[in-house]
Amino acid sequence: MSASTETVVAPPGISTITASPMPAHRHAWEQGLLDHPEVLRQIAGQIDGPFHVMYPDQVVENIRGFQRVFTRAGVQGSVYYGKKANKADCVVRACAEAGCGVDVASVDELNDATRGGIPGTDLMVTGPAKSDRLLELATRARALIAVDDLDELTRLSKFPEPSRVLLRVLPPGSTSRFGLTEQELDLALTEIDRNIVHLHGFSFHLSGYEAAPRAALAHALIERCRKARVLDHPISTISIGGGFGVDYVCGDDWETFRKGVNPRWFHGDRAPGAGSYYPYHCPVPGPAMLAAILGSDDLADTLRETGIRLAIEPGRALLDHAGSTVFGIQGVKTRYAHGVPYDILTANGTSLSLSEQWFNSEYLPDPVLWPQRPGNLTPTCVGGSSCLEDDMLSWRRIPLPRPATTDDLLIYPNTAGYQMDSNESSFHGLPIPPKVVLRSSPDRRQFNWRLDTALDAF
Repeated sequence: MSASTETVVAPPGISTITASPMPAHRHAWEQGLLDHPEVLRQIAGQIDGPFHVMYPDQVVENIRGFQRVFTRAGVQGSVYYGKKANKADCVVRACAEAGCGVDVASVDELNDATRGGIPGTDLMVTGPAKSDRLLELATRARALIAVDDLDELTRLSKFPEPSRVLLRVLPPGSTSRFGLTEQELDLALTEIDRNIVHLHGFSFHLSGYEAAPRAALAHALIERCRKARVLDHPISTISIGGGFGVDYVCGDDWETFRKGVNPRWFHGDRAPGAGSYYPYHCPVPGPAMLAAILGSDDLADTLRETGIRLAIEPGRALLDHAGSTVFGIQGVKTRYAHGVPYDILTANGTSLSLSEQWFNSEYLPDPVLWPQRPGNLTPTCVGGSSCLEDDMLSWRRIPLPRPATTDDLLIYPNTAGYQMDSNESSFHGLPIPPKVVLRSSPDRRQFNWRLDTALDAF
């Protein structure tokens, strides 16, 4: 469901420096939490600082959404959660509950996944230049290893246990540092010691969020599978990686922002470049994108005919509506831009919990000022509590429905995918915000919560 909007009064001149609104789509549990102020107050009262709220039941539902697409298409499919998207232990347990594998890229991630209940055979091990220790543990666990370099094949052949591998393909025309070239792939197919390295298929990763290029490259990988089978390799799988979009805001709001964005909407007239924004509106997100890929050029038919399993490795899309980030407000000051007043809030955390640094941008869905009550529209930027000038959670002047106070909370929606801990740091000695695991009754009228730990469970 979409966020409700309140009627607010806009003082003269405000519209010239205020960004257009971008309320996030709001899930029923998110609305239920906002409707029960005692829960948020209780958590904020016990945690001295910002915190992240995780709702693992939604992770399970997101996984099952992808699984249902595979079932409807009659395709053998496997979902692997890209663990780098969020380190919360409750997400791994949700994956185990839903029969979802986990994509890991380090020894710690592998150990966290197995400790959380993921069988070794449901692990996908990715990443460049893997350490010998990671390769050894992956081999012992019978994990599927996405090989990124011929050297990894050489090192795998030294272990006594046989390994299960995919060869990661460098997409045609790509300048990526990841993947094997055509010549390296041909060499690997002929040089692999079939007694110790079992080739199960191929994988790739594409940037962007389009279905058609993924389907086209999947067809090319199926042809590679056919040729590899002629050489007696036990081919069974292709992986098309991630890049499944998330629809954060409605299309009209996103287009209004994109067409109207200008430096006057940002603190210090500092607007990111137009190409820097993550596409916060996605018309074909998550499972719908998987359905589009399977339907492109009869990919599902070809997978069924060849008996090839399609693996996907979503991260962000499995965390859609699975969490939010809550800040207290430490200070409020008023400044002027082009002769018009606006507020700058200092949150009790830093931008490292929300940044879109890899896009040279910021997190754009509007935060919710809580508690919600009527007032005058107030253009508001949000800074972090560090001494860095660039520590801004929101450079954009957000059209908050009233002036904020130090008794309020600021809730950034749908932050579970990458936002919570991808760039976090304990700069200034500030603690990294803890994750709170939330459960609700079926009607979302009652909630209970606990801190996320590897061993605790409800």
